[in-house]
Amino acid sequence: MEIKKRLDLEVEKRNKKSEVSVNNLDPILVAHRYADPTISLICALFAYGNVKQIVKFLDSLDFDLLNKSDEEIDRVLKNHYYRFQKSEDVIALFIALKRLNNQTSLEEVFLSGYSDKRNVIDGVNATISKIISLYLHSSRGYNFLIGKVTTKTKGAGALKRWMMFLRWMVREDNIDMGLWSKVDKADLIMPLDTHTFSVGLRLGLLKRKTYDLEAAIELTETLRGFDKKDPLKYDFALYRLGQEKIL
Repeated sequence: MEIKKRLDLEVEKRNKKSEVSVNNLDPILVAHRYADPTISLICALFAYGNVKQIVKFLDSLDFDLLNKSDEEIDRVLKNHYYRFQKSEDVIALFIALKRLNNQTSLEEVFLSGYSDKRNVIDGVNATISKIISLYLHSSRGYNFLIGKVTTKTKGAGALKRWMMFLRWMVREDNIDMGLWSKVDKADLIMPLDTHTFSVGLRLGLLKRKTYDLEAAIELTETLRGFDKKDPLKYDFALYRLGQEKIL
């Protein structure tokens, strides 16, 4: 229970708007400006690597393009690239998401997979499948960016950026935006990254030594023991503890 007390204090300390600012960068800083699920997903999917470079790249994007023609998207983004993603990968994501919004919404697509079993992995799989179907494009960078349909948890990628996006959409506090109302925050899975994985191991919250989706689920289950209705309220605090090398 000492660990729970420590983490509860850390959550209270971190649940402030100042925790995400130009002096305390996080990709959600850009997402907050728009409070839009599609723009938030773009921010989340590009959230890998150095946080300053992530925010710099996101700041360079014109999100009004999500309402423009394919040709305009191609013209404006032809010189935009980020790490593994070439310009054609960035263009493909914008066109696919624009087409998705013209047909339905991200929330409805996610719910089509999630609602039956209240399984967020099924919801993510449904969304990835829809994005792939709307614009046929494949490359190493693009496949890394949007991820792949996940049918197992052991040895599978942790889906960190997708799970972070869901945290932003479903939870609502001074950090997360709470733009979706039909997904239960109790069903969310930890967006496991190197910081939360390391801190989880050091605090004894996690026994699995392999960084994968199974480890993310195990850490979530441990935190569900601290708060069964909102296990991911601990995510941002754990992340900052690792990022700031407090432990």
